[in-house]
Parts: sequence; C-alpha cells; structure tokens
Amino acid sequence: MSREIPYKIYLEESEMPKQWYNLRADMKNKPAPLLNPETLQPITFEELSGIFCEELAKQELNETDTHIDIPEEIQKFYKMYRPAPLVRAYCLEEKLGTPAKIYYKFEGNNTSGSHKLNSAIAQAYYAKKQGLKGVTTETGAGQWGTALSMACSYFDLDCQVYMVKVSYEQKPFRREVMRTYGASVTPSPSETTKVGRQILEEHPGTNGSLGCAISEAVEKAVSTEGYRYVLGSVLNQVLLHQSIIGMETKAALDKYEIVPDIVIGCAGGGSNLGGLISPFMGEKIRGERDYQIIAVEPASCPSMTRGTYAYDYCDTGRVCPLQKMYTLGSGFMPSPNHAGGLRYHGMSSTLSQLYADGLMEARSVEQSAVFDAATQFARVEGILPAPESAHAIRVALDEALKCKETGEEKTIVFGLTGTGYFDMFAYEKFNDGKMTDYIPTDEEIAASCAKLPKIN
Repeated sequence: MSREIPYKIYLEESEMPKQWYNLRADMKNKPAPLLNPETLQPITFEELSGIFCEELAKQELNETDTHIDIPEEIQKFYKMYRPAPLVRAYCLEEKLGTPAKIYYKFEGNNTSGSHKLNSAIAQAYYAKKQGLKGVTTETGAGQWGTALSMACSYFDLDCQVYMVKVSYEQKPFRREVMRTYGASVTPSPSETTKVGRQILEEHPGTNGSLGCAISEAVEKAVSTEGYRYVLGSVLNQVLLHQSIIGMETKAALDKYEIVPDIVIGCAGGGSNLGGLISPFMGEKIRGERDYQIIAVEPASCPSMTRGTYAYDYCDTGRVCPLQKMYTLGSGFMPSPNHAGGLRYHGMSSTLSQLYADGLMEARSVEQSAVFDAATQFARVEGILPAPESAHAIRVALDEALKCKETGEEKTIVFGLTGTGYFDMFAYEKFNDGKMTDYIPTDEEIAASCAKLPKIN
C-alpha cells in the first residue's frame, strides 16, 4: 500500500545527506582540464591553490571520488535552514488544468534567499580552516554575495564583494544586506583594480558582467596577503557542494516512490542546475534510469543554445584559468536583463560536457515570457520567485501545458532557486509594460566568439 504523499515533503534529520556527490566521477567523458592562462597547460594543484583555498583546489581537480564527506561543522550549519522542502504545486496544476504533476525544490528558506548558501558556507569553512584573513568574490544579482557575507560573518572572515554594476544600481537593498553582514561591496567594473580600469577604458559606460567582476575579485585576492578568491558558480567545487539540492530532492522523491519524467533548472554558470540534476544525471549515465533534463537560459545570454564549445577565459580580464565550455566569448557584454545571476558568458565545464554528449537539453527564453511565468506562479503558489528561478518556471509551465494537450500524466520537477523580493525594480518594469526583450544578433555573437583563444 502506497504512502499518502504530503503537500510538502521534508526529510528527517537522519535522512539528510552526509556526503556530497561528485558527478564527474561517474561521467564517461570527463570535462576537459582547466588550463593555466600563461602556459596553456593543464593547471596544477600548486597553481590552483594560489587562487583558491587548498581543500577547494583539491575538490576542483577531484574526478575519481564519487562521494566526499561533508564536514560536521558544515552539516550543523545546514541544519539551520535544511532540509529544504520539495513542494507539490497543486494550485498551479489546477490553474493550468494539466494532468501533469509538478514539484519544485524550494531553496529560498534562508536570509540570502537562494541556494547559494550551500556552497558559501563550505568555502568560508575551508578558508577559515586554512587560517586565511578573508576572501574576495563577485556577485551578479546579489544572492551569492549575500550568502557569502553571511558565511564569512559566521566564521569571522573579511568578505570583499565586486557586484555587477547594473545589479548594484538596481538592487540597493541586496547590497545593504551584504553590508549588514560586514561585507564591503564595490560596483564592477571599478577603478579599484588594474583590470577594472582596463575594462572601463575599453568599454566606457558599461553595465558590467560577471566576467568583469570575476577579474576584479581574482586580482584583489592574489594581490592581498592572506586572501583567496571564492566563486559562487561554474566551478566543479561549487557543483559538488550544490549536489545537496539534488540529493535531498532525490531522497524525498524516493521516500514516496515518485519518479520524475522531467527535471528542469535555470542555467547561468551552472551552480543550481548542476546541483539539482546531479543524482538524476548519475543514474542516467550509469544506465539505471532515464530522465529528460532541461537547462533554461536567458535569450539575452544564450551560451549553451548559441555559443561555441571551446576553451575560453572564465573572466573578461583574462586572468583566470581557461575552461572548455559553451561560451559567447569572454568579452561578450550581455544586455542589462533582470536575471543578474544568469548574465555570464559561459557555462560550467561539467554541464558543457554533458550537453555536448547529448545527455541534456538546453532552451533559451525571453525576459518578458519569464516574468509572465513568474507572475502566474506567484499568484497561485504564493511565492514571489527570483528572476533566475522564473526561467525554470517558464519551461515547467510549457511542459505542463504540453501534457494538457496530449493528456500525458508526466511528473515534472524544477528548481526554485530563491525569492525575488529584492527584484522589485524588475517586477515594476514588467507590471508597467516597460520590459524589453533584447536578443543578441548572430553577428554580435560571431564577433565575440571570433576572439576566442586559439588552442589546439
């Protein structure tokens, strides 16, 4: 006899994951190695540990251990806001009139308002354990910067954040939350770094990008004694920490013998998507079960759907290691859309390899359609979603409506990465009918990709 499925599924403390899952260990085709930007040779642990904490550098290069223990202190911290609920969207299903069953993993139950805290606390822990004074980072929409400022406050570490200029201006209250937790916040590109001044000279009046902010944060870290750089997305170490999302989701579904047909996540650099899909993708790679896995990105910054799969710099200033990924070119300047966390020119090397191998799909969606979905969701499910999350909502709605047409009773799971209460400037634009959809032309993308480094 099957158990009655509750509206919200929570795991018991004893059911919580005690290890992160390293998807790369199960991948048949491993992601290409990071390259040293000077020698263009695979980067070594010694070189990487000059930028990142030593333990994080080890995790970045580890593609053999399928599971890595979560330190007890991080497990204790997770208990403050985890497990995150897996919610059945009954109201949304009824409103759509779909036979599909829709579930979402809600990661907004913490002050940072997003999933980013899962990796922030891990990175701050390893920095403190190494005896560092502080860390530097970039942030787009501000969720990562907020999460890191919270984590650094917990471990008494200095936190210096370079925030993409357009988000810095659009989201002053997000900035103030970071400052409340003791972080310093600088709009990027800025005059405080050599690379920032160079970018401003080459792109006067630019609204900035994650690539710009990364360059500044790395320069600041490597030039300041006792500091290291930490990153909220893209890297393998981040996807490792974020696997807690997918593992909780999988455990909650298994608890009630629910098998999803479709798993959907928004995609910028890859932290949420990689974390959510990791155990499902692992089963798919091992041939144990099949899933339709969909990455959703903004049409204004379509790295997977329109980019080139090649080695490229991870930052605009070309000071970071090179990564083989789907990219629009490190010099690509996205339009100032309102999903700041998705305004990155490239995609995680792990996710890029999975996409190249045909193990998942990618779709791009326009901004106005995203906010239409966000509004529909907010009105019937009672949560105001972050613009980034709303990309996944858009495609979840589309798939549910397809089921309405065909009569298929598919089970859809998507990641609700966080809340949008600091994104009211964007919602105001949508509500006033002033939101625009900018899509880069083929010529713009080709011009940017033509500047990709020439690597055999």
